[in-house]
Amino acid sequence: MRRLCILLFAISASVVTLAQKNHNLEVAKNLDIFNQLYKNLDLFYVDTLNPNEVVTTGIKAMLRSLDPYTEYYPESETKNLKMMLTGKYAGIGALIRYHRKLKRIVIDEPYEGMPAAEAGLKKGDIVLSIDDSVMTDRDVSYVSSHLRGDAGTKFVLKIQRPSTGKKMEFKITRRSIKLPELPYYGMLEGNIGYINLNQFTEGCAREVRRAFIDLKKQGATALVFDLRGNGGGSEMEAVDIVNLWIGKEQTVVENRGKISQANHAYKTRLEPVDTEMPLVVLVNGETASASEITSGALQDLDRAVILGTRTYGKGLVQIPLDMPYNTNLKLTTSKYYIPSGRCIQAINYSRNGSGGYRERVPDSLTHVFHTAAGREVRDGGGITPDVEVRNDTIPNIGYYLSASGADSTEVMFDWVVDYIAKHPTIASPREFHLTDAEFADFKQQVIKSGFTYDPVSQKQLKDLEKTAQAEGYYEQAREAFELLESKLKHDVGTDIDKHKDILRQMIELEIITAYYYQRGGIEAGLQHDKQLKEAIRLLQQPETYKKMLTPKKTA
Repeated sequence: MRRLCILLFAISASVVTLAQKNHNLEVAKNLDIFNQLYKNLDLFYVDTLNPNEVVTTGIKAMLRSLDPYTEYYPESETKNLKMMLTGKYAGIGALIRYHRKLKRIVIDEPYEGMPAAEAGLKKGDIVLSIDDSVMTDRDVSYVSSHLRGDAGTKFVLKIQRPSTGKKMEFKITRRSIKLPELPYYGMLEGNIGYINLNQFTEGCAREVRRAFIDLKKQGATALVFDLRGNGGGSEMEAVDIVNLWIGKEQTVVENRGKISQANHAYKTRLEPVDTEMPLVVLVNGETASASEITSGALQDLDRAVILGTRTYGKGLVQIPLDMPYNTNLKLTTSKYYIPSGRCIQAINYSRNGSGGYRERVPDSLTHVFHTAAGREVRDGGGITPDVEVRNDTIPNIGYYLSASGADSTEVMFDWVVDYIAKHPTIASPREFHLTDAEFADFKQQVIKSGFTYDPVSQKQLKDLEKTAQAEGYYEQAREAFELLESKLKHDVGTDIDKHKDILRQMIELEIITAYYYQRGGIEAGLQHDKQLKEAIRLLQQPETYKKMLTPKKTA
């Protein structure tokens, strides 16, 4: 029997060795083919090749067959990778947008405390030139690349202010811009603290810790931690944030990859700040990666109630690798597993060894895991909240009124710019509101502009008509289609009145952000936040909160 076992082991080892040799042979063969292919292209192709462009295109096409997170950064793009990892770049600190009617790039939102705001740039300013380079008839990426540069460099920005028509010049010094990862925190009703975190960049855990301690000093007895729209970032920062509310030496996440070097368990390292305070974490479909590690770990350890809608479902881990000639590769090396043992990756990008296969894991194929207290949770498809609450959606007319880009209308943007020009100051974020007369003026401005949009219902009706025509049913149903079309015809004025409350909120947030920056916009938006209101209600009912973290009894 022992000899048989040894023989089987030897056969198995031989099979593995043979498979590895075959794999290595295939790798060598295909690299040789690629090398010869490029040599022949370079030698015989009718036009002279740009090696950087052609090879980079080939590399990116190869990576597209894997997953969307494995990316190649040529030397010209390495700054983009650094900015993504650190949240820092050198520039003026402002969002810009394309104004379709003006056919120009305009300032959309200067960041608080950054060179653009300090110089006096305002929402709506038209970018004319940067030093001696004319910026008219240029797109957003072109203007953005010229606004950015090395920290400490100076340039002259020429703009035109639409409210006065006056052309103005600003001498601006670029500096390192760190996007605000924690744009707002503050106290809510009932001694409830609130922290909004929008990215997991270097040092964000320290900022969250500082904010949380400050809220405790202000009397917070419960906390809402907002991770909605947070696309993630540093895994270690996520662990350190969980550590605020979880004890030392607790495993928060494990990475498991193909090679042993990719395997790693991340544990909490410090003494927690508070392990008892009731905590609700807000999530939505844009909560991803490190945000899902944070919310998922707090759920698995029964430390917080997760509220909102199902998260994105990114359970893959990337690391940056230095490549020759100052190029970089962001490479997926492992999957991550949170304390219950589950991986929440929603899409399978590879199947049976063939790259590029995309398959969303259906709920029926997910597996049951258990939290520390024994509550059921599932893998695949993101983090399912303990309390599902859908936020209000923007009506179609609101989307078209506020959208930016070549196909947009600027009627809301222009009205807000005019409003700002007429009002040097406004009330605080929580107290500012448009009057009925001001909203009526906005409505008339929209109507006079000739604004139109395509309601979803009308578009779907047209699609249904085409289907009916293709299948031969349209003629007998023509009368019904025409009647329905007449019922669905929209009147812009009527639609504005119908969605008055939401449109008013949207305009108010645009105005408030122009005066009080991102923190003011968030603070004002909380007043209309359905998910936040439900979180407050839950935190004000201690017994209900505790029940949410207790396993359901089975018969």
